This record gives sequence, C-alpha cells and structure tokens, in this order.
Amino acid sequence: MAGPTTAERGDRERLRPGPPRPPRLRRLSRPRRLLVLLVCVVLLAVGGVWLLYGSAWLRAERVSPSGMRVLTDEQVLAAADVPRGSPLISIDTDAIEARLRTKLPRIDSVDVTRSWPDEIGLKVKERTPVLVVKKGGKFVEVDAGGVRYATVSRAPSGVPELKLTVPQSSSGTAQSASLRRFGTGRLVLEAVRVAGALPAAVARETRTVKVRSYDSISLELSGNRTVAWGSAEKGRAKARTLTALMKAASDARHFDVSVPTAPASSGS
Repeated sequence: MAGPTTAERGDRERLRPGPPRPPRLRRLSRPRRLLVLLVCVVLLAVGGVWLLYGSAWLRAERVSPSGMRVLTDEQVLAAADVPRGSPLISIDTDAIEARLRTKLPRIDSVDVTRSWPDEIGLKVKERTPVLVVKKGGKFVEVDAGGVRYATVSRAPSGVPELKLTVPQSSSGTAQSASLRRFGTGRLVLEAVRVAGALPAAVARETRTVKVRSYDSISLELSGNRTVAWGSAEKGRAKARTLTALMKAASDARHFDVSVPTAPASSGS
C-alpha cells in the first residue's frame, strides 16, 4: 500500500496545531496614553522636589573655605554663616558672598559654590597690600584699587609706606588746590598707580611713597636715595628711564624722572 502523497503530507502539516500565541495587549487610546504620561511626569516632579528639599541626602553638612593667606578658616566660616542642615538647593550663595565681603573687608572676591551632595565651597581671594598708611601706632593696608581695607599692628614686609604731605589749610598753594580738586582718595589712588609702575628692583628698595600734590609724587629708597616721579602719568616710560638712569649713575643719591625724556641725577 502506497504512503501518503506530498500534497497529503502538506495538508497534515497545515492542520497540525502550533504553539499557543500570547494574548494580544489592548492598545491604550490616545487620551489614556496622555494621561499615563502626565501621571509619570507628575510623579517624577514630586520625587525630584522631595529629593532636593525633603530628603536628608542633599543637605548642607560641610563648608570648605580655601584660598586665604591671612584670614583663618574660623573667621571665614563665622562670617559666611552658612545654614548647615538646610537643603543644598535652597542655600542663597549671593547672600553668603555679600556677608563675607561686608564682614571681612580683606576679601576682594569670593566664589560660593554648591558641591553635591552636601558641601558648600568658599573660594576666597584676599586683597594684596600695595601701600600702607601709618595711623597712630598701627598701619592701614591699601590695595591696588586704593581701598583701605585692614588695620594691622605691623607693616607687611616689603610694602612701602604712603605719606600724604598735602597741606590741609585753605591757603592758595598749589598743593592745597590739588587737594581741593582731586580729594584725598584720588591722591591715594595716584600713589598706588606709581607703586604699581615701579621696576621690580626699585620696588624692593622703596621705603616711602610721598605725595605732595597730584603732580608731585616722590620716592624714598634705601640708602638715603630719592626719586622725583612727578605725576602718575607715563608710568612705564618713567620706569624705563629710572632703570637706565640708576645704571648710568649708580653713585647718585637723587634721581628725577618727572619728565622721562629729560631725566636728571645728582649727589654721590
């Protein structure tokens, strides 16, 4: 007896039951999909708000000051007054910066940053004294912007003393007129400009910057030497001229570069 034909075998294969198919998921309608998406977004937002404001993980537990040369960690921390334990996201960094600069005038700038998960960083830049003004038995430090920011018992090493010898009377002298026109603050700033223009070798030897008027600023150097600088204008040209003049007349005791194109030296 002959076996089943090829056609019969194909029919049997087609009739043989296959593996069960998984049930088809019903597709959500567009409004329902939007509703589900909205619920997910709300849940994520609520979770994010709780994580930032309500959890104990993201709170200001540490405050790290850095960059100080004179100020101490304790002084900076006390002035910053960071509310420890508060949510890190709620810390007002601008308010901290304002407190630091108000309470500690020695601070020129400060960068207040959040460092997740639990730290506030205080990167401090202190002012650098360019001149000091003697006041009683102490010294007031003056920075490159002419700001008088701190009083210390000892003058910083290598910082010249500023002497304002401008007459305070109402007489008609040129010095008095200079004071009335420019004011003490402007004259201090001009002295700062002169100190900043000095050649490095001369700056190391400068003991005093003396101001009689806007156009009459002089230097007292070590070894009883003096320099007539004039105004703070043309500082670079005067610095170059003074360097060359001191080399050419190394034994001189007085140098005049108030007019840099016509310098003079005298004394020995």
